[in-house]
Amino acid sequence: MSKTQTYLFSSESVSEGHPDKIADQISDAVLDAVLSQDPEAKVACETLITRGHVIAAGEIRTSSSPSLPLSDIIRSTIKDIGYTDPAFGLDYQDCDIRILIGEQSKEIITAVEHADGKIGAGDQGSMFGYAVDETPELMPLPISLAHRLVQKQAEVRKSGRLSWLRPDAKSQVTVRYVEGRPQAVTQVVLSTQHAPGISNRKITEAVRQEIIEPVIPENLRDRAISYHVNPSGSFEVGGPAADTGLTGRKIIVDTYGGSCPHGGGAFSGKDPTKVDRSASYMARWIAKNVVAAGLSRRCTIQISYAIGIADPVSFMVDLHGEGTVETEDLVSAVREIFDLTPAGIIATLELRRPIYRQTAAYGHFGRELPDFTWERTDRAADLRRYLGLDGENHPPALT
Repeated sequence: MSKTQTYLFSSESVSEGHPDKIADQISDAVLDAVLSQDPEAKVACETLITRGHVIAAGEIRTSSSPSLPLSDIIRSTIKDIGYTDPAFGLDYQDCDIRILIGEQSKEIITAVEHADGKIGAGDQGSMFGYAVDETPELMPLPISLAHRLVQKQAEVRKSGRLSWLRPDAKSQVTVRYVEGRPQAVTQVVLSTQHAPGISNRKITEAVRQEIIEPVIPENLRDRAISYHVNPSGSFEVGGPAADTGLTGRKIIVDTYGGSCPHGGGAFSGKDPTKVDRSASYMARWIAKNVVAAGLSRRCTIQISYAIGIADPVSFMVDLHGEGTVETEDLVSAVREIFDLTPAGIIATLELRRPIYRQTAAYGHFGRELPDFTWERTDRAADLRRYLGLDGENHPPALT
């Protein structure tokens, strides 16, 4: 899009109680449980959820063959999300759970684990990372606000402040941009499951007062802003009773809300040797440090791999015409400072820890939680030093 163009851009998010997100959280809860017993384990867990049924399938390989109560882990995850009553669309106590997990293919093992001890990429693919100075967390404004809306929905639901809310919810935020900068929020959509017998008027008023207005800053609201609360009408039937859930079906919600290119691989349920996940975290870390270093307002990173090969087959930096340094020089700096091999990514970002269930709702990026090592900006100063930008005549880093 032209920087001088005025346009609208929308991003959506979904709550932790959305069927696809239940599936993501179960897959990552299984991953965390396995990694807690064997940090070197290889895991690929997919979850399917439908009315009254949960199926967890995939491959797990461990060195110690740990015994894990996977059914209990799944039930606990569903309970934590809030599905504690059959009327909500799923009940953690009574749902049928099937575990269909086998061992990892020996051919994949051979490709990934080299005889010299190096780790090859667990699959081929292209991964993207992005950062932009629209928000303090260096995320696009539409997806940042969309995540905060469904987080707020969960907060007021779990606190009992709006006790008639149910776990399933979706949000969407539309922002008007002028000359490439966000100017105002023009539309907000918030659809939330609710208890029977609650009028649309009561839902609209309460959601606006307790969820939307606390999240959307007054100075960002367009004078003609529109709020669409449960625009389809009654939303009593939700969760898996209304819609099947599947791991990896919300990859745009998981990342940048469509603001940048996207790779084909999902994240949840995969151990960090799968570069779909780990290299996407590395790409975000690089992009965020580039923007934090004041080297560009926006930065897109692409890293591509071939299965079994440790070094990337390609690496690209796009500063969107807004860079303060030559792209070629920045590429050299990044390749010197960041280790892009799977082993280097895993070690630097400390990815063999059981940290993944918390990534599986409200976005893998933009939340500066202690375990989200890819959200650090600790290499911004290194980039500036390598590029010789510590003098007075160069743009400062972000503070």
